[in-house]
Amino acid sequence: MASPLADRIRPKDIDDMIGQRHLLGENCALRKIIESGHIPNMVFYGPPGIGKTTLAGIIAAKTNRRLHKLNGTTASTKDIKDIVDELDTFMAQNGILLYLDEIQYFTKKQQQTLLEFIENGKITLIASTTENPYFYVYSAILSRSTVFEFKPVPPEEVERGVKRAFAFMEKELGETFEIEAGVKKTIAVGCGGDVRKSLNSVELCVMSCVPENGVRKISLDRAKELSQRSAFRYDKDGEEHYDILSAFQKSLRGSDPDAAIHYLARLIEANDLPSICRRLMVCTCEDVGLAYPQLIPIVKSCIDAALMVGLPEARIPLADAVVLVATAPKSNSAYLALDAALADIRAGRVGSIPRQLQNKHFDGEDAAVKGQHYLYPHDFPNHYVRQQYLPDMLKNAHYYDFGDNKNEQAAKVYWDKIKNGGK
Repeated sequence: MASPLADRIRPKDIDDMIGQRHLLGENCALRKIIESGHIPNMVFYGPPGIGKTTLAGIIAAKTNRRLHKLNGTTASTKDIKDIVDELDTFMAQNGILLYLDEIQYFTKKQQQTLLEFIENGKITLIASTTENPYFYVYSAILSRSTVFEFKPVPPEEVERGVKRAFAFMEKELGETFEIEAGVKKTIAVGCGGDVRKSLNSVELCVMSCVPENGVRKISLDRAKELSQRSAFRYDKDGEEHYDILSAFQKSLRGSDPDAAIHYLARLIEANDLPSICRRLMVCTCEDVGLAYPQLIPIVKSCIDAALMVGLPEARIPLADAVVLVATAPKSNSAYLALDAALADIRAGRVGSIPRQLQNKHFDGEDAAVKGQHYLYPHDFPNHYVRQQYLPDMLKNAHYYDFGDNKNEQAAKVYWDKIKNGGK
């Protein structure tokens, strides 16, 4: 029993695998490809512990190919050359299937070393990665491969694996298990879609309970203790980090306080206070904006309070801010206006500052019209006077449209009246 339970119980056939029904169910593309025996180069993309390595082993066995496993974190170019040296020998009569785990850690040069051999078919590459392959895998490898996305396994499917694991260990140890109601479901839910993690939890539950007269009693409290927080997957440098932040901000923008609070809770569990504060402030300015501009200092105060007290108490002012932002009226009118102005500037549509706005009070001899001629708005009724502010080449440009919220519509009514001569 030296190897982990996940290895001892590893499925040998596609039908024994837990999850990935969208890839391996009847009539699904990947299953049909495997059954055909003609295996293309593939990239398996998805979180850890959901069957990528297991499926590679099953494919190697079904196609009667020599399987080599390398890990991108430790393998070198020499390891690849050693595999290449086996080609056209008795050891690899049917070709080599190379399973390259964590390919994102392979350098571009190391990935290029494989190109010639995966192109002529002598090596079939199955690479796996927990990161988005379109960002991390060399484009020439991607162009020669088919990407399959593996997904976290639903709890109801994980529970099947948990039941099988308990039965396996019961037989392996020659003992009887008394498993309290709710234990299997707790482990299945607590693993966050990671089958390997669920099997590790099963093993820990079993080994942490001392047998009495050949019976191990596995309690619900023990299962909760050993599977707590494991449902949460968060890597501050990984894609999951950005997915959660994206979901957080889009829930705020979409005025869904329940979803926004959910993602806030996930970020708090990850102790990612800086990201919470930044996204809250951005969303307040970008998405609430002029519909409720008073919210900006309110959210800033909540953020200051959160940073002052730190976690866990920081969750209280942050929750206040999140609910306020999610339920506030929304307007991105100022944001859109700025983007439109930036587009003009980046396209070279800039022009000279009008003379009346320049910071100088005398003209050279070459000036056709001398004098600044700036009109001071406060000298006019309603503190407004019509004059040109934009450069000549942009004098008719229009960037800002009043939002349809109460606050901006009130301002529109006011300025329509003033700019139309008080009518």
